[in-house]
Amino acid sequence: MPVNIREFYFPNDYAPTLKLWENIEVGIHVGRSDTPEEIQKKLKRDPDLFLVAELNDEIIGTVIGGYDGRRGIIYHLAVHKNVREQGVGAMLMNEVEKRLQAKGCVKCYLLVVTDNENAIQFYENRGWREMKEDRIFGKEFP
Repeated sequence: MPVNIREFYFPNDYAPTLKLWENIEVGIHVGRSDTPEEIQKKLKRDPDLFLVAELNDEIIGTVIGGYDGRRGIIYHLAVHKNVREQGVGAMLMNEVEKRLQAKGCVKCYLLVVTDNENAIQFYENRGWREMKEDRIFGKEFP
């Protein structure tokens, strides 16, 4: 399968990426941080960590990585249902992990919705482990 992994380009990739996220059955929650303005902020910080997978010029997968100079985070790994189980998610994760390591990242976190058993299994198979000693808290600002 001739899948191309590349960096996300704004504004051209925004609409097809948003459509992919909105149609993912479980695991992706589109929210305030996914607006065009918020995506542009992300791209100013580390554009090389927002990746898309393309097949026949169509976006079929995404992953977003972040790095604050100390720790990394991965979120919004999404693969279109028609091409799952074909290595697209693994390709995206391999590339984002490689890029994080090249920046000096030695520890990384990722977020998984608790009822997304397929994603949990995918990450565990890649060597990720649930960090039961840590709890994640969140807060939205007005």
